[in-house]
Amino acid sequence: MKKIRLIIWLGTLLLTVPAWAQVKKTSAVQSFAPSPDGDFAVFNSITKYLTAGDAASLSSWFADNLDVTIISTQRNCSKSQARQILRTFFSAYTPRSFEVTHKASEANKKYLIGVLNAGGELFEVTIYATSPSSGGTYKIQQLAISRQSAAY
Repeated sequence: MKKIRLIIWLGTLLLTVPAWAQVKKTSAVQSFAPSPDGDFAVFNSITKYLTAGDAASLSSWFADNLDVTIISTQRNCSKSQARQILRTFFSAYTPRSFEVTHKASEANKKYLIGVLNAGGELFEVTIYATSPSSGGTYKIQQLAISRQSAAY
């Protein structure tokens, strides 16, 4: 009987120690490690809205006035005009996926390039966002969507 209790106790101990060690290790990593996207967390929502074709939610990241280039039409427009332009684009080209291919930053500026698979075509998307101050809210100043050339 004592052997059975000892075996159960050791088995319980062996099963709980690795779980406890894993929890401790995970919490230590989380408290000291930077976020997976680090400086580019600003693009998490933006890429989610691009993938979903959600022009209304994406427009919440627009500056009051921004440069929008869709395929070959370029214009400087208001936030509401840009939202309508994107809504029209997403109606014609339903997004299936969006993959970020490049990110860069400098001071209060962030830059993203990605490939949007929409309507059976591939489009290169370029986004330039700025923040008025360090730690401020980023707003999209430029958004460009162009057909990806066959050379890619």
